Amino acid sequence: MLPFCPGCSNRLIMEEGQHCHHFACNTGPYVNNITCKVTTRKYPKLKELDDMLGRVAAWKNVNSTAEPCPKCEHPWVYIMWLKTHSTDKPMTTFYKCCNARCVHCWRD
Repeated sequence: MLPFCPGCSNRLIMEEGQHCHHFACNTGPYVNNITCKVTTRKYPKLKELDDMLGRVAAWKNVNSTAEPCPKCEHPWVYIMWLKTHSTDKPMTTFYKCCNARCVHCWRD
């Protein structure tokens, strides 16, 4: 939230006083003391790897390869290559465990 001066509508700047902080107007005499501590934190929900790749539909008709899953050690995994960076960077390799109970996803 950005505070604005009620007289001239300029954005107020925060200044440090002797006993407290306050918002003050650059062009006028308006001063608003800060009387309480205001903090807000928002932690965004991180997307799952399947969300980024298009959920279950993205893994249809992909190849599988003989590579062990690092979580359950199943010997086969699905493999998919996607371009996630600019054109001069190599493609990113995504893996998903073939074991229906594990379905661990990771990238290389």
